[in-house]
Amino acid sequence: MSRRPTIIRPYRPEDEQAVTGLWPQAVRQPSQTDTWVAVDERNGEVVGLLHLPGSGISGLYVAPEAQGCGIGTQLVEHAASLRGALSLEVSAHNTAARAFYTHLGFTERSHRTDDSTGETLLALDRPAPLRSVGWLHVRDGRLLGVRTRGNDTFYLPGGKYEPGETAPEALSRELSEELGLSVPADELRQTFTIHATAHGVNAGRRLHMTCFTGGPQDIDPAPGREIAEYAWFDRHEARERCAPAHMQVVNRLIAEGRMAA
Repeated sequence: MSRRPTIIRPYRPEDEQAVTGLWPQAVRQPSQTDTWVAVDERNGEVVGLLHLPGSGISGLYVAPEAQGCGIGTQLVEHAASLRGALSLEVSAHNTAARAFYTHLGFTERSHRTDDSTGETLLALDRPAPLRSVGWLHVRDGRLLGVRTRGNDTFYLPGGKYEPGETAPEALSRELSEELGLSVPADELRQTFTIHATAHGVNAGRRLHMTCFTGGPQDIDPAPGREIAEYAWFDRHEARERCAPAHMQVVNRLIAEGRMAA
C-alpha cells in the first residue's frame, strides 16, 4: 500500500466519537494529555492513535484500512521525538506486532506473565534516536551530497548537534566546517524530518534528521575537515552511492516536485 499523507496532532475532545468507534477497548482515558492521533490529510479522518505516558508507549492503534501505509511508524517516531528512549510491552503471541517493533529497532529486555490473563508479555526497549541536521541544496535537478575520507558513501551536508546548539545553529556550523560556506542560522528554513536507520559506525540505530533549505543558490564549496569530496546526485545515482536517509530525502523531494522522478 502507498504511504498516506498524514499529520499527527494532540487528541481533541471532538475526536472521541471517531476514536471510540475504532478502538473502544483502548480509549479509557481519551482526554489525557499524552494521547495523540494520526489524521488523514485528505479527508480529516482519524486513522491512528498513540498513548504515551512517560517514556512508555501504552497503546498504538492503526485503523485496519490504513494499515501498511506507514502510520504506525510515524506514530512511533513521533513518540521518540517527544521522549527519546522508548519502552513498551507486547504479547509474545502477537508475532505481527513483535516483527513491527523489531523492524523499528526495539529489543527484548525481559518478560512477565500477566496476572489477569496468564499471557506472556515481552518488555521491549529502544534507545533514543540519533539526531542530526541536513542541508537540501538542489542544482539542475540533482541533490548535493558529501563524502567523508575513508568512506565510499555520500551523505547530506550537515551532522550532529553540539551541546547547547539549536538545529539551525548546528547546520550553520557544519556547512562552514564541511564546505566552507557561510550560511547564517536565521537564513535556514526547516522543511521536514526524515526517520531512517543510521548508516556507517552507528548502523542499525534509528536516526532523526531534520532537513533545511536556505542560503545561497550559487555556491562554490571548499571541502574541509573530514570531507573528501562533494557531488550532485539524481534519483538513480543516489540509490547507488548515497546513504539510506539520503535516498528518503530524494523520494520526498520528488514527491514535492523539486526533483525529477
